[in-house]
This record gives sequence, structure tokens and C-alpha cells, in this order.
Amino acid sequence: MRGSLVRQQVRRMSAVFAVSVAALTPLATGQASAATAHATGVVVYMCGFPMIGQQPLDITARFDGPGTVAAGGTFTPDAIAGTATFSALHNATIFSAANYDGVRGRATAPLSGTNVTPASVTVAGLDVPEQITPYVPGPRTVGFAQDTATSAPAFTAGAPGSAVLALGTTFKLELDFHKRDGSWDPWTLNCTVKNTNPAQNRAFAPAIPVV
Repeated sequence: MRGSLVRQQVRRMSAVFAVSVAALTPLATGQASAATAHATGVVVYMCGFPMIGQQPLDITARFDGPGTVAAGGTFTPDAIAGTATFSALHNATIFSAANYDGVRGRATAPLSGTNVTPASVTVAGLDVPEQITPYVPGPRTVGFAQDTATSAPAFTAGAPGSAVLALGTTFKLELDFHKRDGSWDPWTLNCTVKNTNPAQNRAFAPAIPVV
């Protein structure tokens, strides 16, 4: 009887040990931990519009990334998404006065990083789904998101500490603007981050702990 109880205790201890080892394995093998949402604040870019030249555009972005990552481990940003917001003035002039009521297309978002390699990548092919809405006074926001056509490169974490990703200094929107008569006009908006003093914070938060 006593021997049977001892064997049962040994089996239970072995099972607990196996579960503990399995829980630690992802970090030990250089993989990332469970996903955490990382997001920027509003970053203002100056974009070249047809006929009216450089105009401000507010960009936000987010992605799902690791809660922690092992030094030398790799991770790939996932569920990348964001918004581009046209000011109330531009909604009234670029959209309403010119008879446009929507957009569709693709976005390209360079990313930079600290304590990661490579130090910069380009996320290409973010989907700007068709978004056609009647004019409403005020800002107009359009969304973009990662889909199966999006290219999202991987990063390798550096030394123990933290890794930070940030939006790059450029951003591109390749859009078709929808007219109320049903036609589409292609516009490419090449954007550069607006120079401010102090410089804008383009970083995604929170930082990613590297262990």
C-alpha cells in the first residue's frame, strides 16, 4: 500500500515537472511569449496631394507582438492595422467639394527598431478596404489592415533589456478615390513625418522585454 502511494506521488511530481518544463520551453528555445497589443499615438505626416501639394495626415498604427522574447529569438508583427485621418478641412475640400466619397487601395509602412535586427523593415501591401461613406462635416478616418497579401518581415531580438519598434519616417498610400458618379481616380500619397521640436514619438508601446 505504502509503495503504491509513493509511486502515485512520484507520477504526480513527474507530471508537474513536465508541465513546468513545457511552459518554459518557448523562451528557452528563443521563441516569443503570448501576444501583446502594441500601438502608437497619432503621428503626423506631410503628404503630397495632387494639385494642392504637401498636406498633413494623421496616422496611427498597432500590431500584435510578443509579451517577451528571448535574446536572439525571432518574432514577426501580426494583425498590423491602423488609421489615416483627413482633417475636417480636407474632408470638406478634397472629398466633398471635389465629389469624392470614399477610397480603397494599399498602404506601405516602414518600421524601425532598437535592439533588433534588421534595424528597419518595410511592411508592404497593407489593405485599405473599400470605404465609401456620405460626407459628414468633421475629420474623415480610413482604416488599413494586414491581410494575406501583406509582407510583414521578422525581427531578431538583441541583448537582454527591451526592444522597441516605431513607425518609420515615411509612409505611402496608393489609393483609388471614389467619385459620386461611381468612377475611381488613382492617387499616390508619398508622406514624410512632419518635423517638430521636440520630434514626434513614433514608437509602439509597450516596449518588448528581451530576456
